Amino acid sequence: MKSNGFLVLAVAILLVVCFGVLSMFGVGTGHITGLANIRQGLDLKGGVSILYEAGKPNPTNSEMTAAISLIQRRLDNKNYTEAQVGQQGANQIRVDIPGVADAEQAVQQIGATAMLYFVDSSGAVLLTGADVASAKATTQQTTQGAAAEYVVALEFTSDGAAKFATATQNNIGKQISIYLDQDLLSSPTVNTAITDGRGVIQGSFTAQSARDLATSISEGSLPFALNTISVQNIGATLGATALSTSVFAGIIGSILVLLFMALFYRTLGAAADVALLLYIGINLVVISLLRITLTLPGIAGIILSIGMAVDANVIIFERMREEIASGKSLKAAVHAGFKRAFNAIIDSHVTTFIAALVLFFLGTGTIKGFAETLMIGIAVSLFTAFLVTRILVYALIDAGATNPRVYLRLKGEAKS
Repeated sequence: MKSNGFLVLAVAILLVVCFGVLSMFGVGTGHITGLANIRQGLDLKGGVSILYEAGKPNPTNSEMTAAISLIQRRLDNKNYTEAQVGQQGANQIRVDIPGVADAEQAVQQIGATAMLYFVDSSGAVLLTGADVASAKATTQQTTQGAAAEYVVALEFTSDGAAKFATATQNNIGKQISIYLDQDLLSSPTVNTAITDGRGVIQGSFTAQSARDLATSISEGSLPFALNTISVQNIGATLGATALSTSVFAGIIGSILVLLFMALFYRTLGAAADVALLLYIGINLVVISLLRITLTLPGIAGIILSIGMAVDANVIIFERMREEIASGKSLKAAVHAGFKRAFNAIIDSHVTTFIAALVLFFLGTGTIKGFAETLMIGIAVSLFTAFLVTRILVYALIDAGATNPRVYLRLKGEAKS
């Protein structure tokens, strides 16, 4: 029995070390699971925050959703992979781009106000980007016996298909020009009427130029123009200072908690400390794996969840103290302590989780970051409190630590 207890304790310490290494250094060149793989939010890394307003009155929810999706796609195509796009109010969209120093350059690169137009030779607008469902680069044999060429395949919405059918019927042998704002993208000649809602743009395309045109058409499919309301630069120096200060505060707070648990709850506190270190490692690995954007409120969510993890152990240990004082054996007191504490801990964690869930779905920006880290912390806290701590306490008993006074200061015991 003693050997089994020592083996479990050794495995637990090994897990703490493994998760510590994983969270610090990560895996592979991309540092997956590591701190370097965690995205930093605008308030930590600095960057640009842009607020747009719909250029039409009372846009529908579907139009706002489409615009947000399109802007996010643009940002991804520009390698702004850490950028966040969200709706604010009924007709505004906020774009946060960490790591960008030049706000005006960011606005120009995103091209959020660009609109796509299909225009005939007289300058009349036939369709807009809102009528295009998709555009993609592909290959097609345009002439019999010839090699396949790169083309851009278009697919229109139901309304767009009807408009495009009318446009091609009225412009056979003529050009229909495609503009993104004032920039001419292409001027294909209409060879025949197209009534099936699908079209092909032919030309002397390379693979890259076909992809670029398809991307430009897709990116231009905004349901309305966007007006820039405000552009704000967030200083990277301020963010770096806030990050280092927050991390330092978190480390000092964690050390104080570890010392408190070890001094006040003795061997049980040491077991809780091992579980808490494992909790911190698992928490950081999960945040890194899920690529959650970490913000200052997000760090606050992590620290708050650490407090909840400690609180769960405190409730369990106090129940155990009561059971030992009532005359139960150590193992019986451990079993009863975990059982009696279960409902109270579950209730507090579930109610907090529900509150975090509401913040996640109804909140925006950094509020969502706080909710994300808090929800992850709550889930990991339950795991470490009811599984890891329990296993460690039973392992200590199996290893030979059977005197209740080794675990807890009992009532009536003199303070040393």
